[in-house]
Amino acid sequence: MYTFDKSNEMFLRATRLIPTGVAGNKNPIFSIPRAFPVFAERGEGCRYWDVDGNAYIDFLCGFGPIVLGYNYKKVDDAFDAQRRMGSAFNHPTERTVELAEKLVELIPSAEWATFGRNGSDVTTYAVQAAREKTQRRKVIIAKGAYHGSHAWCTPREGGIIEEDKRHVLTFTWNDATELEDLVSKHKGDVACVMLTPHHHPSFAEQALPAPGFWADVRHICDEHDIVLVCDDIRDGFRLSINGSAEYFGIQPDMTCFCKAMANGYTLSAIVGTDEIKTAAAKVFFTGTYYSAGAEIAASLATLEELEKQDAVDHMMKMGNMLCMGLTTLAENHGLQIKMTGPPTIPFLTFANERDFRRNQLFSKECACRGVLFHPHHNWFIMYAHKEKDIQQALDVADAAFAVVKREFGS
Repeated sequence: MYTFDKSNEMFLRATRLIPTGVAGNKNPIFSIPRAFPVFAERGEGCRYWDVDGNAYIDFLCGFGPIVLGYNYKKVDDAFDAQRRMGSAFNHPTERTVELAEKLVELIPSAEWATFGRNGSDVTTYAVQAAREKTQRRKVIIAKGAYHGSHAWCTPREGGIIEEDKRHVLTFTWNDATELEDLVSKHKGDVACVMLTPHHHPSFAEQALPAPGFWADVRHICDEHDIVLVCDDIRDGFRLSINGSAEYFGIQPDMTCFCKAMANGYTLSAIVGTDEIKTAAAKVFFTGTYYSAGAEIAASLATLEELEKQDAVDHMMKMGNMLCMGLTTLAENHGLQIKMTGPPTIPFLTFANERDFRRNQLFSKECACRGVLFHPHHNWFIMYAHKEKDIQQALDVADAAFAVVKREFGS
């Protein structure tokens, strides 16, 4: 069984110097304190090593960015080649234009593109561009949705004032009637509706779009001249190489990408239609590193490899193998589980509980046996996952389910 002595020691050291010790969703309080790794050492393929030397088959993928695999040579070589020439110049490199061209080629709704560093860089830019286009204030999102850490969308309250979220409205995912009523209540003042392709809140089951939901959303936006934004940061390039809007049949005005687009290098992007390009150009959107060439070169290599290897199809097969295997194993133990979300972005919950105690125990037992599942956040599949890795993970899950059954019964 694994121990986490060095991770826990490092966390105590960190708390003396860093607010919260570890920031955001990587803080141990979000996983299983003292029974889960906290600090990383290295990665290779689909495996991850923590500072205690424990090795894991990784189904967190850095919370999504690792889509091809850790230490993926062609991507790292592309990054290094540009880095040796220089990356953060006074001006962008040719790679910026090449990546914009690549995204416009890949994404059906894209007629322009620009780049940031983090997901909330581009979701916030999308809100500003929509407000500029419509000259309206209100933003509508789904209840429980996560769109970043900026003041308008952060799920936490520290440092936030009432005015930061005054014009952000919420409705229930998949309830187009509730959305229509909300739009009507604020008629003439809704700038944009921003939604993820499927609903993936933390501490909850995932939900796919109901039949006709996205068509209804598009109709409502068209009827009221509202900008429709697809936040594809978590799903992007794991459901389709052409973006998740293509996978689900969505017709957005703008789409935001991050995570998987650069296989772990820090880059985000927003694409949009020509109709909103003039408004987008009026928004002041800049950052010292937004055009850094090495990360953009890594993204070009990532997208090329995803295409060349037909990686999305492979990830779908591995995701299906994992989800069906877990379902069968749970049934064999007499346990009630739900696998929700697309196969490449799955999540397991126990159907007969709402406090996650079974999920926490299951994830703890898997982690101590070398498989990293998260108890509160959706998982990810990467191209480096192969059948033997999925089978090994299922063998570990079988043992973990047995512990859950002993502790909680059916």
